[in-house]
Amino acid sequence: MTTLAAPTPLLPGDAAADYAECFAALSDPTRVRLLHAVATSHGGLTVGELTDLLGISQSTASHHVRKLAAARFVHVSKVGTSTRVTVNEACCTGLPHMADVVMGVGVTGPCCPDDVPADVTVRALADADWPAVRRIYRQGIDTGIATFETSVPPSTQLAARWLPAHRWVAELDGEVVGWTAVAPVSARECYRGVGETSVYVAAEHRGRGVGKALLRRQVTAADADGLWTLQTAVFTENRASLSLHHQAGYRTVGIRERIAQRDGVWHDTVLLERRAS
Repeated sequence: MTTLAAPTPLLPGDAAADYAECFAALSDPTRVRLLHAVATSHGGLTVGELTDLLGISQSTASHHVRKLAAARFVHVSKVGTSTRVTVNEACCTGLPHMADVVMGVGVTGPCCPDDVPADVTVRALADADWPAVRRIYRQGIDTGIATFETSVPPSTQLAARWLPAHRWVAELDGEVVGWTAVAPVSARECYRGVGETSVYVAAEHRGRGVGKALLRRQVTAADADGLWTLQTAVFTENRASLSLHHQAGYRTVGIRERIAQRDGVWHDTVLLERRAS
């Protein structure tokens, strides 16, 4: 007998209206180009700079900026006599999740990255690896968008925090170039299969697939060991980490606005979750 899957609940009306507003804001090609220009700039652009960059009139640029601001894709502020446009990181990072929800694939994703580099070896963390792990942790802290920590915890504290069977390092040419670990979210028995994950890659080796190799081992080991949920929080500015986690089957749960301060500055984080495949 064939068992039919339960129908997916219909998208609530208020969520549909909110998503439609965002999608409508991107219905104009010039507006999409303008948003891309702002999102890929460092610190935003003035309306005048956008006018020159896109080859459009100032009134046209201002019109598109107003539309994007109304849909919360950008922030607009006055700097002297100029109007400066900066991207709203929280809204932009939420857009892929909205598309997933509308298309009915918001709760599924890939098992793990499948294009990991052949020259990266991932193995269990050994006692001799702690100096490299702490050095790489320090490099992550120094980016300002990897963690709210401002100092590296002692190795004894990290060892006590992380699950012994879920601490991994990546090696490249015999050098430790990254690490990942899973920590229990609670001591309560009902949460025994829920872990909080971290992943860090050495500054000089980012962009080479080390993170993909680490995430692949992280999630496959978690699945094999009966961890049913992995979760992590990523700064909205940290797009590389968001992309990496989505490739490993994590989905966006939501945005936690002004969740904590780093060096006196409030930050938003994206709450990501992965269910066992």
